[in-house]
Formats: sequence, structure tokens, C-alpha cells
Amino acid sequence: MRLPLCTTLAALVLVGCAHGRIAPAAEPDPANPAAAAANKADVQVRKVVLFSSGVGYFEHEGTVAGNAATELRFKTGQINDILKSLLLEDRDGGTVGTVDYASLDPLEKTLKSFQVDITGNPTLAQLLNQLRGAKVTVTIQTEKVVGTILGVEKRTKVIGDKNQTVETWVLNLLSVSTIRQLPLEDVQNVTLEDQALQEELTKALTALTQARDQDKKPVVIHFDGKGNRRVRLGYVVETPVWKTSYRLVMPAKAGDKGALQGWAIVENQTDNDWKDVNLSLVSGRPVSFVQDLYRPLYVPRPTVEPELFASLRPQTYSGGMDAAGADKLADRKADNGRRQLRGREEAEKSFKDATFARAATAPAGAAMDAAELEEAPSESLAMNAVASVTSAAAAEKLGELFQYSVPNVTLQRQRSAMLPIVTDPVQVEKVSIFNLNVLASHPLNGAIITNTTGKHLLQGPMTVLDGGGYAGDATIDNVPPGDHRLISFAIDIPVRVDATSHHDESRVVSGRIVNGILVLTNKLVGTQEYQIDNTSEDAKTIIVEHPFRQGWKLTDGAEPFEKTPALYRYKVPVAAKKSAKHVVTEEYIQTQSLAIIDLDFPAIEFYIKTGTIPQKVKDALAKAAKIKGEMAETQRASDARQNEINAIGVDQNRLRENMRTVQNQQSQYYQRLLTKLNDQETQVEAKQVELEKLRTTLEAKRKELTDYLANLQVE
Repeated sequence: MRLPLCTTLAALVLVGCAHGRIAPAAEPDPANPAAAAANKADVQVRKVVLFSSGVGYFEHEGTVAGNAATELRFKTGQINDILKSLLLEDRDGGTVGTVDYASLDPLEKTLKSFQVDITGNPTLAQLLNQLRGAKVTVTIQTEKVVGTILGVEKRTKVIGDKNQTVETWVLNLLSVSTIRQLPLEDVQNVTLEDQALQEELTKALTALTQARDQDKKPVVIHFDGKGNRRVRLGYVVETPVWKTSYRLVMPAKAGDKGALQGWAIVENQTDNDWKDVNLSLVSGRPVSFVQDLYRPLYVPRPTVEPELFASLRPQTYSGGMDAAGADKLADRKADNGRRQLRGREEAEKSFKDATFARAATAPAGAAMDAAELEEAPSESLAMNAVASVTSAAAAEKLGELFQYSVPNVTLQRQRSAMLPIVTDPVQVEKVSIFNLNVLASHPLNGAIITNTTGKHLLQGPMTVLDGGGYAGDATIDNVPPGDHRLISFAIDIPVRVDATSHHDESRVVSGRIVNGILVLTNKLVGTQEYQIDNTSEDAKTIIVEHPFRQGWKLTDGAEPFEKTPALYRYKVPVAAKKSAKHVVTEEYIQTQSLAIIDLDFPAIEFYIKTGTIPQKVKDALAKAAKIKGEMAETQRASDARQNEINAIGVDQNRLRENMRTVQNQQSQYYQRLLTKLNDQETQVEAKQVELEKLRTTLEAKRKELTDYLANLQVE
């Protein structure tokens, strides 16, 4: 018979409780003030700093009396951040004790650490088999049997008329001097008489219960000291990114200022209510990461088998260090020990002196009463996270951070809020913005916003109001004080832009020769025209955004009022019912290198005729072209002689083939073929001599050209 684990263990625990085998939770002792303070210690959130990078710093303050402890609960995913960043301070002469928290060991490993292993949902038989040797009281029907568990055995039992068999379990129990066999199916209750075993079983069940709530983990912080004291603690955990949204009221006329309203959107996703906290909203990106400090790590170790030695033979030892040398070694070890002891004593003395100095500067000694704690200011003093912890630390400001401070913020947990952070006039210039890659024929209504608020404006959406009504939505990037940004929020229908006229042309502007290499300088000229037609009743300022091309230089003389890594921005005023044209001219200088020896004669002739190349370079090219021409002529003659030889060779093959068909070699026809073959052979020999001369001439011309170009330098 198999009983479910929950039923089995619940029965055992309830029986143990009925017999007083499970120790109740410790109640606070009224006679022990430290214990009472430990239960009443409460630290509330007083300071919250939210970063736009997705982390937040939380600072709690409270009072404790004597040796006290406070408990905070965090989500399991936050424990790594707590272990990495927790800061603690006992401000009035006390010290920080231990910080303990629930382990994240795998449940199976935790359960196996107890004397009673309830891993794998054991049956009652399996559980009792683990308790062999334990003293128990077993209730079976109306009898109570007290004894020691020997074990549990399995038996086969015949049931029914067809001699069917089932497996049953029997508990073997040593009662006094008798071994009793009790069928488990008849057992009603099993009471553990061993309190230690009962407590182990209770702890195992508690661990099983706690494992169900993996999302919340308690962290208990201990403070040691005397009297009433103020304590602070801080930590960094992951938080939702705080966001901003803006409302911009456009000015009624040119020269007036607009009105900017900014709201911060914050979320309290913690398990603590915020009541009158000092909230700081920081825009910046401090380096932050998560490291797994919570999960226990186990290093696998090798298994070493014991070495078995045979009977040892008598050993012969060599000579050792003399007595004087041994004494010196002992003296050195003693000196090292004394130096280490003095170092520890000096460190302890320094820590005690620092502690006494803090106590001496406290408003009323090391301990303060509750009234004095209420009067002592805390906001004006920066938290000293290391004063109560015996360790050395170094801190450094990283990056340029800016913040909004909002005092007395009250926000319940798991709630969000909008907080006004900007309500200032701002300088606004109405413009229309044209970008060919955004919209091909119309600009966008927009504005140039100059941050005259003195505050750093964080990126976010912006609702634009113009003429008392909604005009459109925009987005704005981070804007430091004094800087400006463009925004666009609607299509400017009355204004049309034609940007289809664009062309690039290339021409050679100069040339030089370096070691036989013709180096040409080419200029690419690009022209882009923007034809702007304003059909509205109002004059417009059109901002033309022209793309920036790497390596190209503006040559039209009109400087843009603003440059970005991707484009130029020009201001083009257009009167009402008028048109205007804006032309952007750019040039790109390109260098091209050509080996003259590899250029053919027509290519060299082309560069000689290019008017922008210096005359000295043309003269050098002309000489190279002359040699190149002679080489080409010689090559043509050589090719012609080779073709003639090849043609004669073909005819000789024909003659030889005809001669093989003639049977009478003394015949007139055979003699005529032989004479013609002989004449052709004489012609081939003469042409081969001419071909060799031509080849020699060609190689000489090639060497002449190579030698000429090898060190040729002409500017």
C-alpha cells in the first residue's frame, strides 16, 4: 500500500505536535529588550534614485535598540543585485553584524541534507525504512505499540476466490524483547518518540513549503550595539526605466517664447510603499551588470583512493641540518608570527580608535535616546556606507550624470505616477524641414527648440500645440542646457520642393609621372538643386537637409548653419507666395595610378590630348608613345612574317602529300613538285632569318621603354 507523501508526512507531523515533539516558534521575550527590538526593528524607504539605464538605488532609514535585526523581502531575481550592492550603516556607535538570507541550493540537495530524506515523494514504507533504529509509538486498531523500528518488508498476500495475489508491507518492530510484525495497511498513526528526528522532519517539510514561494526571499540584517540608534541601508536593483513626455505650446508670433511642460513617468514595482521619499530621477548610463552571487557553486573534487603500503623496509637517512641552522629556522618562524600578531593588533587598535572617535563626535555619546534621534538631521549628511563595516572601499564618479529631485513623493507599491519636472518658457523658432529621404515633395512643419530652461531635457515624445489646438506629435533627443534640437510634427502641405535635378560629372585635372607610373588627379563635381515653392500666406524658413558624402567638399560658397555626421542643414528663407532655388555644389578629388608600360598606344594618345595635364608630362608620354608605336610596328611585322611562314608550311604539307601519290619519282610531275618544295624551303629559311631580326628589334625596343620608364619622374 502506498500513501501519498503529503498525507503521510502531515499525519506524522500532527501526531508529533499532539505529543509535544515539535518545538513551537520562539516568541519574543519581554524581559529581553534586544529580542523585542529585533522583532520591532523597522526601516522605511526614505530615498529613491532611479536611473534611465534601468537600475535604481533605494535607501532605507529607521531606528533600532540594542542588538537588533530587520528583515527585507526581495524577489529571487533581485538577490544577486542585493549581494553585489548592499550598503549598511549603524550611525550611532553600533556595528553591522551578519546578513543572512535563504539559500538557493536546489531543493533536492537541501532535502537530502536532512536525516529524513523526503525527496521523490516517498511512501510510508520507504519513509519508515529510513527510520530504522528510531523509537516510535504505533497505533494499530485499538492497540498502541511502543518499540524500535527494525525495518519494513514486502510480502505477497492471496485474496479472492481465484487466488489472486497483491503485495503488502509489514513493519517489523522490536517491542521490549519481542519482534512484532504490523501490517502497514492496519496502521493508523506513527508517532516519533525521538525529538531530534521529529525536528529534522519538520525542517524538511518547512524547506519543501518555502520552495513553493521561489519569488520572494527574506534578507535579515543584524545590527549590534547599545541603546537607541539610527541605521541606514541602501542597495541597487533592477527597476523600470523612468520616462519623460513633453507638451510644447508654440509661440503666437516670431520672437515670442513657447512654453514647455515635462512629465516624468515613474513606476514603483517594489514591495514597499513610498511615503514622503526623496525621489531623484537621474539621466545617465552608469555601468551596471548582473553576476550570479546567489546560486551556491560547488567545485568538483577528485576522488583519491587510499594507498595501501606493503610492509616497510628499514630506511637509511642522509645527514640533515645542524642544530644551529635549525635554531635559526625556528627563530625566523617565530619572528614572522610576532609580526603578523602585531599587524592584527594595530589593525584592531585603528578600528577601535575610529569607533571611539565617531562616538565622541555623536550628539550625546555612543547611544542616543528616541527624542535625540528625532532631532538629529539625516538628509544633510551623506550616507557613510563603510563607517560600520570593517573593510576598505574606493568609489569613483563615472560619466556625466544629471538628475531631477522631487521631494516628498508618496506612491504605493505596484503603482505608477506622472510627476511634473519641467514647467518653463523655452525659445522656439518655427521652421519647415525638408529631407529628400523622408518625404520627396513636401517639407515637415517643425521648430528649432533651444533649451533655455537650465535643465537637462531627457529624450521622449512631445505633443505640440499651435494656435490653441493640437498640431502633431514629435520626439526629442537628449538636450543639455543651452543646446538646441530640431523637431517635426506635421506635413507642410502649402510648400512643395522639387529635388529631381541632380548630376555628377568627372574630369581629369592634373597628371604626373612617378617611376613610370602615370598618376592622374580626377575631379568629380556633383550638383543638387532644390526648387522651393511657397503657396501659403506666410513667409517660411525652410531647413534643407542635404546628405553628407564622405570625401566630398562643398564648393558653392554657401555654408550650412549646422552639420551632423550624416547631413548638412541650410536655412533658406522663402517669402509668401514666392519661390526660391537652393543649389549645393560639391567636388570629390580622386587619384588614379596607371602603369605606362601596360597602357596601349590609343590610351597614351588620349592622355596626351588632355588639356589639363602639364606639357612636360605630355612630352614624356609622347616619347613613351613613340617607343610604344615602334614596338607595335615591329610586332606587326613579326606577326606578318610568322603568318607567311605558317602559310608556306601548309602548302609544303600539300606538296608532300601529292608526292607520296606519285609512283614514278623520275616522272616530270614528281620533279616539278620537288623543285617547288625546294624553292619554298629556301623562302622559309629567309623569312625565319627576318623573323629573328624582328624579334631581336622588339626586345630591344621593350628594353628601351623599360629603361626609360624605370626612373622617370615628371611633375
